[in-house]
Amino acid sequence: MLSRLLPPFVLVVSALALAAAFTAQYGFGLKPCELCITQRVPFAVAGALAMLALVGRLAPWRRGLMALAGLAFLVNSAIAVYHVGVEQKWWQASCAPARSDAVAVSDLAAMMSTPAEARCDEPAWEWHGITMATMNIAFSGALAVVVLMVVARRWENKA
Repeated sequence: MLSRLLPPFVLVVSALALAAAFTAQYGFGLKPCELCITQRVPFAVAGALAMLALVGRLAPWRRGLMALAGLAFLVNSAIAVYHVGVEQKWWQASCAPARSDAVAVSDLAAMMSTPAEARCDEPAWEWHGITMATMNIAFSGALAVVVLMVVARRWENKA
């Protein structure tokens, strides 16, 4: 029973997560950095895998597709851990270059002509030290655990 509900659950949760990200970006004007955008990819992959699992002809592959969706959520949680490390300045990322104090006039003119991009080490939103990347660690990690547990339980019942 749970295995039949898993693909629609993964599809809906993935779509809602992407809708929340786009609402934050376009509805509330929060500029996403490169890592924020990267964290959207596993949700899209998991949603696509869930859609494939809902296709009747692919029913024999449903368990494998859902296992891959669970792994996509796990990868997303790992990306979020890396992103939080960049935000906390535990390590450096290419989308958060080190700042230099001295800026040449020609560089300043070039900087003014290009739109400002969001930096990965400066969260667009924060509440008591909790950022969207921090929440994504728990959210994607919990999704990975739920999906993989249902897949594993289904596997045990088949054996």
